[in-house]
Amino acid sequence: GNRHTVGLKADGTVVAVGDNNHGQCDVENWKHIQQIAAGKYYTIGLKKNCKVVVSGANNNEQCDVESWADIRQVAAGAYHTAGLKNDRTVVAVGENYSGQSSVTSWTDIQQIALGGYHTVGLKINGTVVAVGDNNYGQCNVGSWEDIQQVAAGEYHTVGLKTDGTVVAIGDNSDGKCDIGSWVNIEQVAAGDNYTVGL
Repeated sequence: GNRHTVGLKADGTVVAVGDNNHGQCDVENWKHIQQIAAGKYYTIGLKKNCKVVVSGANNNEQCDVESWADIRQVAAGAYHTAGLKNDRTVVAVGENYSGQSSVTSWTDIQQIALGGYHTVGLKINGTVVAVGDNNYGQCNVGSWEDIQQVAAGEYHTVGLKTDGTVVAIGDNSDGKCDIGSWVNIEQVAAGDNYTVGL
């Protein structure tokens, strides 16, 4: 999150530390969790029954996920939340000023990633779709192929290719897209202003 950190324990419970001004760290009663994500001022958890729990700020309705079911992955942006359903479609709530929650037409998605104000979807065929804020070109992923994982920072998007190399697009003011020399990468992650490869 913006100023909080969350961890998923092996027993399906969750721990959190940091800023709790909005209740984003009030996760001590969560149980049967299989995946977590941290938004700017909120925390979301995917339960083993494919339902979703959330705690924290809801000023943009980013926490309105109580009705969600059949979810296989959750992701959190600054003020919007997305869920990948078992049927490979995507649902989203929260801020949509830049169209970042306009994902209802997506199909055949295998993984999602949320940047600050954009949403990225990895399709089963290895191509990528993106919607939302594109001021830095972070949604210009239409030509990407052979992608096996996506990650998103505040204003940049990262793709791990099946050959172990990495592609990135968007704001590069801190060099976070300078990944052209990376090889033998197994996983990627993106923070607001940095990119990490394992």
